[in-house]
Amino acid sequence: MVEIMFTLILYMFLVIPIGIYLYYVTTNKKTIADSVFNRIDNGIYKITGINPQNQMNWKQYVVALVVTNGVMILVGYLILRFQGILFFNPNGIGGMESSLSFNTVISFMTNTNLQHYSGESGLSYFSQMAVITFMMFTSAASGYAACTAFVRGLVGKDKIAMGNFFSDLIRITTRVLLPLSIVVGLLLVWQGVPQTLSSNVTATTIEGSMQDIAMGPVASLESIKHIGTNGGGFFGANSTTPFENPTIWSNIFELYSMMLLPGACVVMFGKMIAEQKKNIMKVKKSVMGSEGRTIFTAMSNIFVIGLSLCYFAEMAGNPTLANAGLSQSMGSMEGKEVRFGVDASALFTTVTTSFTTGTVNNMHDTLTPLGGLVPLLHMMLNLVFGGKGVGLMNMIIYVILSVFICSLMIGRTPEYLGKKIEGKEMKLTALCIIIHPLLILGFSALAVTTSSGLCGITNEGFHGLSQVLYEFSSSAANNGSGFEGLGDNSVFWNITTGLAMFFGRYVSLVIQLAIAGSLMKKQLVNETVGTLKTDTATFAFVLVLIVYIFAGLTFFPVLSLGPVAEHFSLWG
Repeated sequence: MVEIMFTLILYMFLVIPIGIYLYYVTTNKKTIADSVFNRIDNGIYKITGINPQNQMNWKQYVVALVVTNGVMILVGYLILRFQGILFFNPNGIGGMESSLSFNTVISFMTNTNLQHYSGESGLSYFSQMAVITFMMFTSAASGYAACTAFVRGLVGKDKIAMGNFFSDLIRITTRVLLPLSIVVGLLLVWQGVPQTLSSNVTATTIEGSMQDIAMGPVASLESIKHIGTNGGGFFGANSTTPFENPTIWSNIFELYSMMLLPGACVVMFGKMIAEQKKNIMKVKKSVMGSEGRTIFTAMSNIFVIGLSLCYFAEMAGNPTLANAGLSQSMGSMEGKEVRFGVDASALFTTVTTSFTTGTVNNMHDTLTPLGGLVPLLHMMLNLVFGGKGVGLMNMIIYVILSVFICSLMIGRTPEYLGKKIEGKEMKLTALCIIIHPLLILGFSALAVTTSSGLCGITNEGFHGLSQVLYEFSSSAANNGSGFEGLGDNSVFWNITTGLAMFFGRYVSLVIQLAIAGSLMKKQLVNETVGTLKTDTATFAFVLVLIVYIFAGLTFFPVLSLGPVAEHFSLWG
């Protein structure tokens, strides 16, 4: 408990300066590192012919993002298919099968990093670097770029332009992702994570048998895997293996790596809104801004509720094992690493699915029913901080919905950040909220009603349904973690999860930028005594309540048939 509390308290002290720095980067304000980074950025602009001064409206921004990502998908697909004849392949790994290549390249370009393969046996070093690690940078940068454009639209300074996608992509990569990844990579190497291009090592075990020990450029992938909230591991066992996560210190480094930037996006949002209010209404400056503080509070409350449920559910242990005479004094240790225990495993589980990273330091398939309910629910919500700016954008969609509902209840015209919320914005908001559960429930229904889907389910009954729900929730939320009990490397699962990842990423993103583009063009309205305040503790409470109500209306029936029913059958 002390470790969990210390980790979260220290996080609060770290996230604010990172958020302020992110605010300076996204608003093109001067920093002490500009003398170095300006040269790098200008060199890239010169080589690529990009003019960072060319501003884009929301439609141009979307086209630039989608087309750029599409080109990367095509190139990545070809590399995976032909990796067997390319270089940096000392272990002689052959080309990847077509449906698996489709799934993998979509997975990493959408920042999902769902893996239906084991990295140490399925990918060459060149594929690990040129496809996997490269896309970990570009997919994360694309998400953060979209988030900054979204916030610019809400601020609405320009009335027309949201910035330049290519400039945002480059600046976020060179000034945020690369420096942080280098620092974290060195820390992981210090803790014993390998970083080499040597081939696998064959060793003689204590029993006298021979064993291949997988090697490779692990630390460089692990650093951006967490900094960019990616989650795809170099090894199939992900961060449960000592070569990816050897010590409790590396575990803490990885926790902070995936928590800092999503939280910093909320700080950045608050600073940008506070700057607007300061210029218009002469409001005093604050560290996070009142609007950012409200959203951060709402997210934190949902996170703490989920963490508490997961922790106490795992500490309660497994009654079946207890009845068989096995002590559960340490909690449910099935599927967990002894070096982490229940506390660090519960924290890591809640963080990785709240911040939509997808990395795991324990097997989620072995979680207790209520312990497994928490990561499943947080992916279904997809707004508890989230990753690469997604959590902030999704939460603001619920803020708009909450403003609309509360304003109607008190007989006021809905307004948010000084802009009227009208029919167009509400239609887009409703569509954006519907897309996520539609993908999860629609594909889950397809999986449990077709022979191709049923073939992959390895557990009967309630847990089997939980596996299916988890797989598509992870895909639609661009998370990438799995219960790992599915036989998911088949044409059916590769294609369906690939489609869920693609639509879950780009459809929501396009709708959200359309909402921001619509609000950006509107005139600011004066705040009156009747204006609904969205920067208070009361509104934060209402926001959390509405999130849970909509989650219950949407997902409670299917959760009742999965983890909830499994819990009652286990403890009955």
